[in-house]
Amino acid sequence: MVRVSGLASGMDIDQIVSDLMKAERMPIDKMKKQKQTLEWQRDDYRSMNLLLSEFNNLAFNMTLQSSYSSKTVSSSDETKVKAAATSSAANASYTLSNVTMATAAQSISTSIDSSMDPTKSLWSQRGSMDSSVWTEKTVEQAAITLSADTSTVKLAKGAVSAVNQNTGTLNSISVTTDGTGKAYTVRIGTAAGIINSNEVFINEDTGEMTFGTTLTSGSTIEAFSYQQNVLNFSVTTYDSTGKATGNIQDGGSTPFEFDGSTSLNTLLTQISNSKVGISAFFDEGTNKVVMTRKDTGNLSSADSADGSNMVFSEGFLTGFLQLAGDAKGTDAKFTLNGLETTRKSNTFTTGGVTYTLQNNFTGDVRVNVSNDTQKVFDTIKDFLTKYNELIEKINGKITEERDRNYQPLTDEEREKLTDKQAEQWDEKAKSGLLKGDSILSSGLNQMRSNWYASVSGMSGGFSQLTDIGISTSANYTDRGKLVIEGDGTKLKEAIEKDPQSVMDLFMKSGSTTSEKGIVRRLRDTITQTVSKVEQRAGRSTWTSEQFLLGRNLKSVNSQITSFESRLTQVEDRYYRQFTAMEKAIQNANAQSAQLSQYFS
Repeated sequence: MVRVSGLASGMDIDQIVSDLMKAERMPIDKMKKQKQTLEWQRDDYRSMNLLLSEFNNLAFNMTLQSSYSSKTVSSSDETKVKAAATSSAANASYTLSNVTMATAAQSISTSIDSSMDPTKSLWSQRGSMDSSVWTEKTVEQAAITLSADTSTVKLAKGAVSAVNQNTGTLNSISVTTDGTGKAYTVRIGTAAGIINSNEVFINEDTGEMTFGTTLTSGSTIEAFSYQQNVLNFSVTTYDSTGKATGNIQDGGSTPFEFDGSTSLNTLLTQISNSKVGISAFFDEGTNKVVMTRKDTGNLSSADSADGSNMVFSEGFLTGFLQLAGDAKGTDAKFTLNGLETTRKSNTFTTGGVTYTLQNNFTGDVRVNVSNDTQKVFDTIKDFLTKYNELIEKINGKITEERDRNYQPLTDEEREKLTDKQAEQWDEKAKSGLLKGDSILSSGLNQMRSNWYASVSGMSGGFSQLTDIGISTSANYTDRGKLVIEGDGTKLKEAIEKDPQSVMDLFMKSGSTTSEKGIVRRLRDTITQTVSKVEQRAGRSTWTSEQFLLGRNLKSVNSQITSFESRLTQVEDRYYRQFTAMEKAIQNANAQSAQLSQYFS
């Protein structure tokens, strides 16, 4: 539509229409404020549900026996025995005596040649080893296409002894350049010397190939095979049941293979990192290799109680290192409350108490297990504090006054304020949106009842909070907060005197509410309250149709959309009317001008 801007009348039509539309927009501004209020109210409900859900998770921990059955353990001499107890351990005293600690099986090699460098490749130091420890392995080398001009190319691994040895062909390597092949005769050794143009020298230690001519980029070294020297051996160890830790297909042993370019340190590290459970290292001071089981005890085959704890195969381990095959560990031996017994490990658990032996000794060490009253007291105190924080926040919301002088701002109103002023306005406009809410008020009342009501069917001496020294604050402004009477002595005495009854008071199960412990009642109430709030305010993942405020918001949005369409029509009507007026004035002015000409 073409709009006239008041040329004929001299009036500011746009401003007049804008002022007229302000009155027309008043209903839609009201709808938008209603929408904002509903959104704020929804968010307030969800924040309350978040608080309730977080407290419910905390309350779950209070339904676990471990929260009420913490144990404290003391040892008369922790340099000899340390101990810890689970919640299932009985309050008792234990005496350990005549302790001989468990040891791990260990095997130590003979002294290695002093010239041996544990950081260099074993193949490069093969002169100090018997040749029988080595095994030749055929490696299939894939074709290599060069990306740059070069005369040196390194194989994946060293310790090379021959090329094409088992194929019956000449020891040569073929290189193809621009479709033309050339064979290079192979020389293998440790010193290259002069390399002829038709030769390729392979350093047997490093596996580096050096050609007598420079190979151009794009050339392809054709596939070939070569013999590599490797160390093959196996190690067998056993677990506490006598079962071999290796592979079934290998007879329970764990096989190892190392190419000759591996150093002694690397070989020992890989053994230490394997599943055989051995810690292996080379001692430079004595030039010996030490292999020690990581687990203590006599861990031998189930078929041979007197057998070795570590079985080494022939070759490198038993031939070169000469590691003994009869290594054995010993079990821990001790007397516990008069009972002579053994264990594979120096750390063991019996009767819910975990003992860690620190030294051999012949005398007595007493271990006492008792209730950790202070820890249980602190757990209950922390739970009460979290509950008080919860009801303080909810009470703050349902008692907050609604200031109706502050309504949500429209876009035009917000533009007239600074960011700080708008923030302060919003804070006041959001106040009191949950004042007197029936769901939250009912939930708080029910939680108070959960705390105060007696727990029926209790077998111990406590059936309600006051019995253990917990009561409601005398200050009415606290609105039902719980306090521990006095300095907590009564609660501590209850925990010490009858911990089972205290635990049942909080976490007892039951088919009816009266039979359930306080915490279980609370969790039921919280679950019900959260569900009711969700029916009103939903979750972030729910659609608008699934909760009351969502449906209300959808309805308001629909009304806003419909009204905005109507406002567009009204605005267009005003402009049509003013356009007609402008045209009429323009026609009148034209007629007046014409008549003036007749009288001039």
